[in-house]
Amino acid sequence: MNGAGIDGALLADLKRDEGFRGRPYRDSEGLLTIGYGTLIENGISAAEAETLLTSRLGDIIGELDRRWPLGREVPTPVARGLCNMAYNLGVPRLLGFKRMWAALAAGDYEGAADEALDSKWARQVGARAERVAELIREGGRWAS
Repeated sequence: MNGAGIDGALLADLKRDEGFRGRPYRDSEGLLTIGYGTLIENGISAAEAETLLTSRLGDIIGELDRRWPLGREVPTPVARGLCNMAYNLGVPRLLGFKRMWAALAAGDYEGAADEALDSKWARQVGARAERVAELIREGGRWAS
């Protein structure tokens, strides 16, 4: 393309001409589209999905840090488990697990794991909840 690369001016042109939409919509041809003219019907690559995963996870970790500062002090396996739950539920719904949070604040990792499992979420996600609960329990072993 005669040396044309991805630069700020080209990105600005495309952003202006395509427009941004954060929710799926039908374009002028009736094709399902999102973002800056990205066709959903084309799907995404594994690399694109991983970029989205990483970006969303960074947002979740930041929100958890802001809304539950004690999270910086929990053992790594507990943080992994909580981030896994937050990714699935969203941070606001995760914060609704009041008894689990109380157990975590008291350093009762067994109790926190039990509270995570005693939920509609655990019944919905099955084995995922068991894996997350085991991470929380493992945190108790780290803390001992």
